[in-house]
Amino acid sequence: MIIKTASYISSCVDPKKCPEPKLPEYAFIGRSNVGKSSLINMLTGIGGLAKISSTPGKTQLINHFLINEQWYLVDLPGYGFAKVAKTVKKGWEAMILNYLAKRENLMSTFLLIDSRITVQKNDVHFINTLGERQISFVIVMTKCDKISKGQLGAIILELKNALKDTWDELPQIFKSSSKAGDGKTEILKFIESTNPLFENPIN
Repeated sequence: MIIKTASYISSCVDPKKCPEPKLPEYAFIGRSNVGKSSLINMLTGIGGLAKISSTPGKTQLINHFLINEQWYLVDLPGYGFAKVAKTVKKGWEAMILNYLAKRENLMSTFLLIDSRITVQKNDVHFINTLGERQISFVIVMTKCDKISKGQLGAIILELKNALKDTWDELPQIFKSSSKAGDGKTEILKFIESTNPLFENPIN
């Protein structure tokens, strides 16, 4: 897939106010500061499409971008150590889960995990939550250029071991680097092959 156009459409806190679900949609989420905005900008080839900030918790809304006039890319708030009040974080979680569970045109969620650090409890919790709610997702290991192949293999094994009691087999895992452009072809190919499965719920 070649991305020719990518445009900002809307931001909202209420999933009911998202754009009409007449196109296939893909959501991106991960712990705060996991490199989500950088990955989105790398995939679309448009620097600054998704705002990049060193301050965790910068994204606080459900942000829709229209890609090639054919599908939506959705930038969701991060979870984890964002420097905001606990009540605000709870509100984010409720908003995110409400969106993921009820959005009719959501084809898959890309769950981002930082490959440089040990597996985090909130990543494990979120993966299990998605599984329990039967929400389709894949995993993207970010910042893979920062570590060796051996270290990457070890962190993926650690993730699988942390989930062995609840998962027989994890969903597909992509390896990415926003800086090097790694994973772009594979992720866009996945979206391209999934788009034809979309059935318009409005019809």
